[in-house]
Amino acid sequence: MALVPQNFPKAPAPAQNYNNPPLPAAQNYNNPPAAPAARNYDQAPVPAAQNYTQAPVPGAQNYTQTPIPAAQNYNPALVPAAQNYTAPDAPGAQNYNAPRAPAGQYYNNPTAGGRRGGDHYNRPLLKTGRRQSSITSDDSMLTNQILASDKSHARPYDVTLLSLKHILQTVDVILSHVTEPDIHGIFTGAPVPGAHADALEHDKALYATMSGVHDNYDVPTSLFNEISCEMFCKWQSGEDANKITMDILDIVQHYDWDEKVVLALGAFAVKDGEYWLVAQLYTTNPLAKAVGQLKQVQEILERAGTSLKTKFDAYNNLVRAVLNVTKCIVQLHDLHRDPHLTTEAKSAANTALIPTAVYWTVRSIVVAGSQLLGITGMGPEYVTETWELSSLAHKLENIHSHLKDNLDRLQDIIQRKKDDEALAAIAYILETPHIDNTKPLRVLFYKDDLPALYDCYTKKRVDIDVLKRKVVILFLSDLDVVHENEYMIVQQMYMEKRHNPTRPESQYEVVWVPIVDMWTDAKYQQFEEVRRNMEWFTVFHPSVVSPTVIRYIRKQDKWNYVKKPLLVVMDPQGKIVHTNAVHMMCVFGSAAFPFTSNREKLLWDEETWRMELLADSLDQNLITWITEGKYICLYGGEDIDWIRNFTKSAKKMAQEAGIQLELLYVGRSKPKEKVVRNIMNVIQAEKLSHTLEWNLIWFFWLRLESMWQSKGQQIQSEAFRSGQFRTDNIKNDAVMQGIISMLSFGSSDRGWAVIGAGSSDMSKANGEHMHRSLREFNLWNRRVSEIGFVPALNEYLAGVYKEAPHHCTSLILPATGLMPETVACAECGRLMERFTMFRCCTD
Repeated sequence: MALVPQNFPKAPAPAQNYNNPPLPAAQNYNNPPAAPAARNYDQAPVPAAQNYTQAPVPGAQNYTQTPIPAAQNYNPALVPAAQNYTAPDAPGAQNYNAPRAPAGQYYNNPTAGGRRGGDHYNRPLLKTGRRQSSITSDDSMLTNQILASDKSHARPYDVTLLSLKHILQTVDVILSHVTEPDIHGIFTGAPVPGAHADALEHDKALYATMSGVHDNYDVPTSLFNEISCEMFCKWQSGEDANKITMDILDIVQHYDWDEKVVLALGAFAVKDGEYWLVAQLYTTNPLAKAVGQLKQVQEILERAGTSLKTKFDAYNNLVRAVLNVTKCIVQLHDLHRDPHLTTEAKSAANTALIPTAVYWTVRSIVVAGSQLLGITGMGPEYVTETWELSSLAHKLENIHSHLKDNLDRLQDIIQRKKDDEALAAIAYILETPHIDNTKPLRVLFYKDDLPALYDCYTKKRVDIDVLKRKVVILFLSDLDVVHENEYMIVQQMYMEKRHNPTRPESQYEVVWVPIVDMWTDAKYQQFEEVRRNMEWFTVFHPSVVSPTVIRYIRKQDKWNYVKKPLLVVMDPQGKIVHTNAVHMMCVFGSAAFPFTSNREKLLWDEETWRMELLADSLDQNLITWITEGKYICLYGGEDIDWIRNFTKSAKKMAQEAGIQLELLYVGRSKPKEKVVRNIMNVIQAEKLSHTLEWNLIWFFWLRLESMWQSKGQQIQSEAFRSGQFRTDNIKNDAVMQGIISMLSFGSSDRGWAVIGAGSSDMSKANGEHMHRSLREFNLWNRRVSEIGFVPALNEYLAGVYKEAPHHCTSLILPATGLMPETVACAECGRLMERFTMFRCCTD
């Protein structure tokens, strides 16, 4: 231990007169000729005690200090002996030999000049930084010393628990002066634009913080006093920063690392707060003015905004860095106690950094305390050098950066764990049967117990009870939904529901749920505009759908929402019975009610490839023709010459065969409006055939795509249940083969045709083959009377296929739903080549 001031040999002079050349009475001390071995340097008779000649350092202290990287380049002074070798008389890391008072305690004190009374034992902080030690060259030795000081694992029963959160909140308020807009202008009275308003806001924030702190929490006053005495008294007695730091860690050895640093910071904050309180009230409070006069605060305040400004700034920056690191350490310890954090996650975080961070934070508190001591007890010219404070603050900033990285990583792990648990809870509720659908709907839509839905028809905010015990269709989409085919399907279905509200097939409701990656003011406005034109329900505000619910909606093994709209169906008991019913609704309309997967399977099991399935009720004429038993020819393409020739040959063939044949032009898949409208005008003007209305052509081909999706999903589900999925599942299905043929025809601008009647079989072929077959009717007309018109036509087409040269047929399939490895050509049966196509739009 270094010798305390009272142990100095005194001459028989008055209490403050020592044998020395004539100096002012208050500051004359004996200066021995040399320092002991541990601090072996010669004190030359130079003024101000800053100039001395450093003799060669013996033993463990004799090393050359190389430049240290920025993060560790804090060099207050040379490392004390206690950090660099094992002391002969005291083996502990904290006990090193000091047979005589270190040289730092024997120096000439400059004349005080009467600015502070002669009764102060003033020890200026030398601008060479002699009192402070630098980073040890052996980091592992320092780390071992720090770890050896911790006895928190053997915490005695009488060591009380701390109200750590409340203490830190209070300390934060005390040290908040470092964040004030212009503290020096406030002290000096200099007018600063906006400073008064900023100060008021700052005070409001402090009062708000303190209002959350209980007044009756236990404060470890005795510990604060012990640490404060260690920090300030020993610094005056000449101890170096490392020794004081280790002694403080010894005092708090039975506390956890986060408690250690908060206790040290609390002890410092009491002293710091006392000074700033007096300084701030000096001009307005008589008691503060009286105390300030004894402490000579006025002189400090006068120089706060001028010569001492850089030192105040460096001091504030250091205190701010200390506070940031302390908060980070406390947060890290809190996270390590979080039950969501696994052992593997804890080991992944670099917790070994915390003890070292605590050491450097406490050491920075000690140095900040020395700065405060220099300002309030020794005079502004004897404060610690600015570069020393800045260097230490820079080191703490780097430590804080590493701790913050660990903190962010652990917070991400914990948040993901919480999200996973919340996701599992949502999945359990949505996938478990209930008495009604109230609970699942409240999981999906919730906002502060307020009505979560909006009725677009009545323009009112409503509660989810309006959906109780009803089939609910959740319409999931982005904000561009009005341009999607799914929107038109839902709109058509809902119009039919409005016209027939009492029938069983109309007992369902639609709720639009917008899914957007990032909401902005513009997107909120777009949301309002979109729902203004809707008639069903929507969420009242996008925030009623939580991020966890959105995650469930997007999850691949759940609802798998990506970009295309989905119609997810919930039955009256809250069970999800279909994750996308849009295709079955498009194919079967209201007959698909209640829109379950089982209902979809039953509908397809009853279907065959027939004209009634293909044409359905797109046009009123179709229903009449089917009822009357007429043959119907659906055809398309964009070659007007072929259309003229084909329709002429078809009419001639029907007359010769003695059958009633109606021709209906249905265009092509993804039609260009201008081209198709021109063709329709020619057909109507020349009375070549009937045509579908333009707004029904897109629906005809959309319905075919929906057939592919819906029927394909049924085949896929059946194959998965049986454990076998082969191309034969599609090849052997007549309905799928018919759908593939139609999609192949629609993918080309060439002509094509399909001929059938009601529920009987159909003939299909590209325009060239069908036209040839009809034109050569006289070659197969005798077979019509034997086997029927359609079978005879199919028989002749088979021969045409065999004689025809190789042809090119393409098939464009949507990227969602069933995607088989191979597809056979609808005409020749050969396996088609597979390509990938990306398309921005249909034009």
